[in-house]
Amino acid sequence: MDHEDRIALFLDYENLALGVRDHHGGGAFDFRPIADALAERGRVVVRRAYADWSYFDEDRRMLTRSHVELIEIPQRMGASRKNAADIKMAVDAVELAFERGYISTFVICTGDSDFTPLVHKLRELNKRVIGVGVEKSTSALLPPACDEFLYYDRLEGVDVPPPSARRSRPARTAPPGPVAEVAPEAAPAEEGRARDVDTLAVQLVQTVAGMQGSSSGDVTASALKRALLRKDPTFSESDYGFRTFGELLRHLAARNVVELAAGPAKGDPEVSLPEQGDRDVAFGLLRSVVVDLAGEGGAVALSGLKDQLRRARPDFSEKKLGYRSFLQFCKAAATGGAVELRWSPEDGDYLLTPHTP
Repeated sequence: MDHEDRIALFLDYENLALGVRDHHGGGAFDFRPIADALAERGRVVVRRAYADWSYFDEDRRMLTRSHVELIEIPQRMGASRKNAADIKMAVDAVELAFERGYISTFVICTGDSDFTPLVHKLRELNKRVIGVGVEKSTSALLPPACDEFLYYDRLEGVDVPPPSARRSRPARTAPPGPVAEVAPEAAPAEEGRARDVDTLAVQLVQTVAGMQGSSSGDVTASALKRALLRKDPTFSESDYGFRTFGELLRHLAARNVVELAAGPAKGDPEVSLPEQGDRDVAFGLLRSVVVDLAGEGGAVALSGLKDQLRRARPDFSEKKLGYRSFLQFCKAAATGGAVELRWSPEDGDYLLTPHTP
């Protein structure tokens, strides 16, 4: 049990309850999905919720059954009541960070940007911070400040009602005749999902390439996911239709985006980019296009060259090969001897010529 993360959970309950009520069609907040999500991340040793509980009688019973300590903030006039709850929650969290060194992770359940300084202070104290908030009522400032941010709406077990249909004018009656078959709507959704996975694949490849370049060690799946969360604390493989991060990696490995090998621990494989074969093919493609465009003794400008490569090979993407830009790809090709690359002040652009041995 010593290897488990110890978690302290703090709920800005009024923020969560009102966010669910306002954006989930008047539904009630359910604590169970949050408890289940945290159970997968470690051992929750502190559970506290802050509110004026005279407004949340039914919720109080639900939280008590889940062993949440209820911190009472009495009713006051105006915004001072809300400020009192925020201050009390922030003070308790910082105090706990100093007094309970074994607590490694703090979960701040709110969408209020006023808690951003608290998140920064906890991370400064070497604590991992997970945020939880209702998506449409969460400030854009809060998720990037956290190590990980979970949108309540996307948690397993949360039923989000569909948006109410807009009132529209009645449709005109169709003239008699053969009824045209309506194409299923699933295809565009499937295409959108595929595009999302392609975008994720590019980001993942860039991250692996960056980690390999900045460290001589191997990149494990767990380290890769931590890096992705540092880039985007709201990242979750479930948003792309995968149950686990390992399932996502296996999907990308089957498409030859990454390669997987046995790692130092079971269930934590090493992740690497495909061998140089694919890059050599891409370098050869670049050289052949430059030869065709430049002719004998000519040169080709970098601007517009990528479009020419895509005409020859529509699926070409330097990002899938681990390069952040087309210029970086061309520089690598020049280093590999496929082409020659130089800056031309007269043209204000890079010029490529076929490499001559």
